Amino acid sequence: MPDNANAVAEPGSHEGRDAPVTHDGAHASPQAASAVAIERALNPPPLVVVLSGPSGVGKDEILNELKKRDYPFHLVVTATTRPQRPGEVDGEDYLFVSMADFAELVQNDELLEHAVVYGDYKGIPKQQVRDALASGKDVILRIDVQGARTVRRLIDGAVSIFMIAEDLDELERRLRERKSEPPDRLKMRIATARQELRQAAEFDYVIVNRRDQVKHTVDTIIAIIIAEKHRTRARPVSL
Repeated sequence: MPDNANAVAEPGSHEGRDAPVTHDGAHASPQAASAVAIERALNPPPLVVVLSGPSGVGKDEILNELKKRDYPFHLVVTATTRPQRPGEVDGEDYLFVSMADFAELVQNDELLEHAVVYGDYKGIPKQQVRDALASGKDVILRIDVQGARTVRRLIDGAVSIFMIAEDLDELERRLRERKSEPPDRLKMRIATARQELRQAAEFDYVIVNRRDQVKHTVDTIIAIIIAEKHRTRARPVSL
């Protein structure tokens, strides 16, 4: 093996076939690739983490537990036209905006993605994501399954996590316990959840958020993030 870290393996050699590929499509020598991997482990770049799953799986309680642990991340606050629920804080839980304001965000191309969810508009502000990545913080996007598909297409390097309850009966039980919606909309959420569960295999990870096991679920998410930061082949993130 050549001592020169910049040497290129001869065509057909074992070294050339197995050598990692750089972001521009060129093959790096094992020495150069190892140096990059070590530097990345010492100074891991921030991640974009997509946290998704059907309504009722407990995404909000997971994020609240992450905040309690002072985990250094930026939660992108979703803009929505839906009415504010009791106990929700504008600017923390959601950015509650009018239809006119939301339309302006769309017109000015200020949303990473947007969609109609249960009759209300929701969207991810681009600038929040850019600012957080620039500061070196991991970015967590708490979004519905429909929006997650769009974000995964737009941000190839995003780490996607799909949360589920232990079974469908438990998921329906949680939705009914919220008592936040009329029966017809609740029925729609349950039907939608059944369909969304079929998309679990499209995500990088599937996590079961069992009742009263929030801390264990958060431990699992943190373990995933730590492992992703130590990949020898990084996930490139760009907007």
